[in-house]
Amino acid sequence: MRLLKVATCNLNQWAMEFDCNLRNIKESIVRAKEAGAVIRLGPELEITGYGCEDHFLELDTVTHAWECLKDILVGDYTEGILCSFGMPIIKGSVRYNCQVICLNRKILMIRPKMWLANDGNYRELRWFTPWKQEDQLVDFELPKDISDALSQQAVPFGYGYIQFLDTAVAAEVCEELFTPVPPHAELALNGVEVFMNASGSHHQLRKLDIRLRAFIGATHTRGGVYMYSNHQGCDGGRLYYDGCCCTVINGDVVAQGSQFSLKDVEVLVAQVDLDAVASLRGSISSFQQQGSCTSKVLAVKAPYKLCQSFNLQMSISSPLKIRYHSPEEEIAFGPGCWLWDYLRRSGASGFLLPLSGGADSSSVAAIVGCMCQLVVKEIANGDEQVKADAIRIGHYTDGQFPTDSKEFAKRIFYTVFMGSENSSDATRSRAKTLAEEIGSWHLDVSIDSVISTLLSLFEKLTGKRPRYKVDGGSNTENLGLQNIQARIRMVLAFMLASLLPWVHNKAGFYLVLGSSNVDEGLRGYLTKYDCSSADINPIGSISKQDLRTFLRWAASHLGYSSLAEIEAAPPTAELEPIRSNYSQLDEVDMGMTYEELSVYGRLRKIFRCGPVSMFQNLCYKWGGTLTPSEVAVKVKHFFKYYSINRHKMTVLTPSYHAESYSPEDNRFDLRQFLYNARWPYQFRKIDELVHKCDEGKVATMESQDHGKVGPTLEHGGGMGVIAAGSSDPKTGL
Repeated sequence: MRLLKVATCNLNQWAMEFDCNLRNIKESIVRAKEAGAVIRLGPELEITGYGCEDHFLELDTVTHAWECLKDILVGDYTEGILCSFGMPIIKGSVRYNCQVICLNRKILMIRPKMWLANDGNYRELRWFTPWKQEDQLVDFELPKDISDALSQQAVPFGYGYIQFLDTAVAAEVCEELFTPVPPHAELALNGVEVFMNASGSHHQLRKLDIRLRAFIGATHTRGGVYMYSNHQGCDGGRLYYDGCCCTVINGDVVAQGSQFSLKDVEVLVAQVDLDAVASLRGSISSFQQQGSCTSKVLAVKAPYKLCQSFNLQMSISSPLKIRYHSPEEEIAFGPGCWLWDYLRRSGASGFLLPLSGGADSSSVAAIVGCMCQLVVKEIANGDEQVKADAIRIGHYTDGQFPTDSKEFAKRIFYTVFMGSENSSDATRSRAKTLAEEIGSWHLDVSIDSVISTLLSLFEKLTGKRPRYKVDGGSNTENLGLQNIQARIRMVLAFMLASLLPWVHNKAGFYLVLGSSNVDEGLRGYLTKYDCSSADINPIGSISKQDLRTFLRWAASHLGYSSLAEIEAAPPTAELEPIRSNYSQLDEVDMGMTYEELSVYGRLRKIFRCGPVSMFQNLCYKWGGTLTPSEVAVKVKHFFKYYSINRHKMTVLTPSYHAESYSPEDNRFDLRQFLYNARWPYQFRKIDELVHKCDEGKVATMESQDHGKVGPTLEHGGGMGVIAAGSSDPKTGL
């Protein structure tokens, strides 16, 4: 037997915070060595943090990374343990994303990333160049201070693997695993048995199984030990890196770390038998045949042994049942952990949330409540860093610390119901009840006097006073009155967030939380600079349907029972007067359901559909219930309001990334914000397709009825399907 003990890890790094990152790296090595591991793998770009973005273009960033690596290597951290560190390196004026593989205070080789992630949220080609010289290892001259400290002048640089006396080890960096022809396939045929994947992979709902299937597939048919390490936490941006470090051998997961956690460092140790890898490979005829004639990959020889022989005191890790969180748990724990990182690193004293009693703001409140529960639980489990952060943020004294989530929430979480004459008693009551269940410091204020003052000022300036549509006003008046309410709430929220700590003799400020969901952003069903404008938004890329499912789950699993009643209530903005014969409803205002919005969003972004291809796809999807004319009306309606409101995405509150059809304009969904909202060419093509469908239907009916022509489908009618003055209470430009 060749027994090998390996350590993977989740590290909560912070972009450009080198002290924090270095501390976590050292701690992970110490824990790995204490557990007896001989290989320790960290995340991609762990020294700098993955999310440095344009800071990677600064020479300082590369210099500081070398300084941190030197700090590690001059100590005894790498004595007796093979360590792979992620950092940017400049060679010949070209910047590469590299893994630096070290042992016994020396650098064995530097492996530059060959295939860069450059889609979705990733922009690696903006900062790095892929290494394309796959057939050679070249000498890399170390910086002079590093060379002097390590007594090494040059090290191998390029694509290759390390051949030890008893096994072969290679790096495969994040995106490379997911390429059509991943490096591990060729490396396995060259005899590499251990693969180290350092990753910077972010959370997305229902994504984890894709990642784990890739690890399993990498070793199922060709054998091997696959190690995976990842970042975990908010490193300074919209992404939450969701950890889940793991070890897989021959297609079996034998160690799996947490996906969501408040820990700064998590080290996962597994012990494997490399003879099992050799045995599997020897039993696969096709592997033997291809291995005998594969192209050779260059190797760096290291005269060391990593394995131990048969030893009953060393147990072998057994296959595990893979743990997956439900989408409801992902919504609770992912944004909850992201909020905690943002809170503790921002210098803020807590959160302030405009709580309307509706589904969206209640979801945000529940996520903050979940965060408080996680903090208290982690403190009870002995995490001293979480405890220290909670004591500082909550202003605890005399040795006290949080032991109850509601008590902790009272210290760090303010909720405000900002009611008007259009608010119902039901939503006011729901907001108050939920605040009590979570433990937030709750305020109930009326904004009517502020609205009245503004309207009086407007009347004095213009001689006119606007009226709601139900009171005889025009669409323009109706929209303006609703936007006034929404924007007053934003101003009041930021005023309270900045001054309430002063009122309560606390230092710092509160972060204002937004609560618009991904579907409202896609449709533009929000007022520009209303309560959707905040410091951060934990649900900004989560769909309404997922949020409603989350509310039902949270009512029982988080202990906030009032959420069940909130979820059951029809969504309403409550910006118009309530009358016996009229009550404002979101889906009526939008002219589409939230379920339809999710369909439009996925087709537009995930399947890259424009108006015409979306129409064609929906004719198949909805053909059983809708005619082509009806589908055309819906598609045109969506694209009209999507394009009219796209400008709002340019000022969208920074939101937790969770959904693959997010319209977030900063880095994920890059599009223009000035459109011809009539889409004349595309809508004309849709009309032509509808006309063809009409003719085909008529011809079919004539054939069936032996010459008797039945009713034909109604023509789509171009932009005439939507009245020019149609009202949209949240469209205000």
